[in-house]
Amino acid sequence: MSQPPVYQRVMLKLSGEALMGRRDYGLDTETVRAIANDIRDVVNMGVQVSVVIGGGNIFRGVSGAASGMDRAQADYMGMLATVMNALAMQAALEKCGVPTRVQSAIPMSSVCEPYIRRRAERHMEKGRVVVFAAGTGNPFFTTDTAAALRAAEMHCNALLKGTQVDGVYSADPRKDSHATRYEQLTYLDVLANDLGVMDAAAISLARENKLPIIVFNIHAPGAFAQVMRGEGRFTRIIEQQ
Repeated sequence: MSQPPVYQRVMLKLSGEALMGRRDYGLDTETVRAIANDIRDVVNMGVQVSVVIGGGNIFRGVSGAASGMDRAQADYMGMLATVMNALAMQAALEKCGVPTRVQSAIPMSSVCEPYIRRRAERHMEKGRVVVFAAGTGNPFFTTDTAAALRAAEMHCNALLKGTQVDGVYSADPRKDSHATRYEQLTYLDVLANDLGVMDAAAISLARENKLPIIVFNIHAPGAFAQVMRGEGRFTRIIEQQ
């Protein structure tokens, strides 16, 4: 008999790069479909799921600013990229039978709902996945911060960060074979050692709201469901016990 889920309502944070697969740019439909199938399996466990996706596979505001573009303008362009990713994820989820709503912090009623907190909570209570797009709707804030903010607003039990590796390491294990993997860290460990899991604002927001952060490999088949049962490989970031 499989274990019941550890958490009942969660936020899944994905980078835009997680949707690229082996491509150098844009979306890989097989990768998006695989992630959607993993989300479906978690929804079928009775877990209420919300999602925030970055836009770095299409446009990254910081890169645009570095090339001379006005930072605020570049960030707004990045927000539009997250809407494209959110719509792609919605299409993949609904293709595998999961009712999904996209809510954007920048109103664009022709393609998705505006962000309304109480409506989003109601969607989740009805078993729908809610994909939050356009970050916080403000420049100078990352989608990591948006994920922590929405997770707090939705009263999520945990914030799950789906990455390219199976947890938090002292260095990039794909480049450094001697990198150390951590089973558990505190928020202060992450900040003090500049581990780069999420930006400082997101970590601080999670800490303030006592929101555990679970870091796992989104590309390992079935890993999302395993983590929800407290199984598999992941790093948990919590307050000092």
